[in-house]
Amino acid sequence: MTIQWFPGHMTRARRQIQDKLKLIDVVIELLDARIPLSSRNPMIDEILQNKPRLVLLNKHDLADPEVTSQWVAYFAEQGLQALPVDAATGNQMKEIMARCKQLMADKIEKQLSKGVNPRAIRALIVGIPNVGKSTLINRLANRKIAATGDKPGVTKAQQWIKVGTEMELLDTPGILWPKFEDQQVGMRLAATGAIKEEILYPEEVALFAVRYLASHYGTSLQERFGIARLPEDPGDTDAIIEVMEAIGRKRGALLSGGRVDLEKASLTILRELRAGKMGRVSLESPSDIPDPASVTEER
Repeated sequence: MTIQWFPGHMTRARRQIQDKLKLIDVVIELLDARIPLSSRNPMIDEILQNKPRLVLLNKHDLADPEVTSQWVAYFAEQGLQALPVDAATGNQMKEIMARCKQLMADKIEKQLSKGVNPRAIRALIVGIPNVGKSTLINRLANRKIAATGDKPGVTKAQQWIKVGTEMELLDTPGILWPKFEDQQVGMRLAATGAIKEEILYPEEVALFAVRYLASHYGTSLQERFGIARLPEDPGDTDAIIEVMEAIGRKRGALLSGGRVDLEKASLTILRELRAGKMGRVSLESPSDIPDPASVTEER
């Protein structure tokens, strides 16, 4: 399955962001803590140029805390501050403001030295669909302003939002890239719900998810679905499909004659994965990033 999704409003959003950059002091880049690299728009560095940036690893309550710590260290090596947050509960909202002030410390100091009272920090919030931007904005503003939803593509227009007297936020529609060169990236996004389900084959996405879970979180997978044994080789597609069928039988996803409804079983797997029913799971880690040297050698 080739996953491609680039609605017209995302093309417009890129243009609009570039038009507004001259007004922006700080960029808040919101990522999914379960898939930080896959949930980054690869055009983002080019779009944002050298603007001060704070990376937020949202939904960290669903991610493996050990892997999240590895991602914080990874971004630090890239010269970026990364902060795990949970926008749904308001975790770390005060810290976000403090980090933005820290990024603006030199500029604020210069304004004060000239006898100028610093104006409110203007922050741009960017992120792919369904990563939690609207929820974050509502938490920061302490009131419901931005529309939220559990499907990607809810925000479709830009708006300025005041956060007390210290910050103004510019929300933007989620931007996703026009083509997934790496289909593993597409699968991770699909597994976490960043891509509209109408364009997916849930069996393929669930196959990817179960294979990864069997390899990295086998005990959690077994305990959640009552599976006695997992395949010795997670790369064995037939064996993974057998696991999915076993889950389908456990969940009553059956057709006439007792056959497993694999699509229904797949949707159940994905729904429970996204809801954190299998525990705190990350679907990629810094160790999954290919070594540039090895990639060059392969070519």
